[in-house]
Amino acid sequence: MPTRYRSLISDSSRWEGFELRPDDIVISTAPKCGTTWMQMICALLVFQTTTFDTSLDLISPWLDMLTRERDDVFADLAAQTHRRFIKTHTPLDGLPFEPGVTYIGVGRDPRDVALSWDNHMANMNFERLLGARAAAVGLDDLAELFPDGPPEHLDSEIERFWSWVDNSASPSEANAGGLISLMNHLTTFWTMLDQPNVALFHYDDLKTDLEGQMRRLAAQLAISVPDDLWPELVDAATFERMRAGADRIAPDTTHAIWEDNQQFFHLGVSGQWRALLDDECLRRYYERVAELAEPDLVRWLHHEPQLVP
Repeated sequence: MPTRYRSLISDSSRWEGFELRPDDIVISTAPKCGTTWMQMICALLVFQTTTFDTSLDLISPWLDMLTRERDDVFADLAAQTHRRFIKTHTPLDGLPFEPGVTYIGVGRDPRDVALSWDNHMANMNFERLLGARAAAVGLDDLAELFPDGPPEHLDSEIERFWSWVDNSASPSEANAGGLISLMNHLTTFWTMLDQPNVALFHYDDLKTDLEGQMRRLAAQLAISVPDDLWPELVDAATFERMRAGADRIAPDTTHAIWEDNQQFFHLGVSGQWRALLDDECLRRYYERVAELAEPDLVRWLHHEPQLVP
């Protein structure tokens, strides 16, 4: 039985009854690890064009998201005749697992994830988000999800960082999130990398070798791309091009849940945490991350083997 993951905006139980096709692609990432980036890369590889008929969030819907009725999402996906690529933030152990389906994950330095999440939350229009949720599934379950009320707002960036790092809720609980959920998500992939239909990418590798990583994904998906088309596809997948097209690429622009669509693509850089964390903070951070995942995964994720216990 898959693990059920629930939050304010998603519920993995929505996968129940969904009919997967043998060539489906499931993009399963923790938030702020490059989800939209991987969706865009898949779109470019599947369609082999840089222009699409509709917004990316409708081409590649977040099936678990509670801002649309499930039947509508199912119907949209059933009507697609191209190779489907579906977004989820549900870890691999919460998804239906089919041998012919390809499961794609992305890891990112958790310290960068934490700061990206901080910007993500500051850019979110919660009134519109709750309005979309109310229209789709209602709000009657909020008291069950958050029996102690909404999370406390913390004023300082460093306090929010440690709140994200130190969250000890079970990853499947509504109040979970932060480092514990990120490491759980990546662990579900790390332990399945011996499966031929499971692939894990690193955000920094996408940054430093975008074309190489796109070619690696194309090989994983058995997609052939003409040599003369690669430069155009790679250019369309750059951070700058995606940010310029934010109105059609950022997630859930249909419900206008962002104060600024371009701000969803905030910086897209690695190492921004260095301005926030001193040596003592790093020691505390590494002690915590070592509690949550095996050393090989920690080393791979940080790309800093000399600093990881």
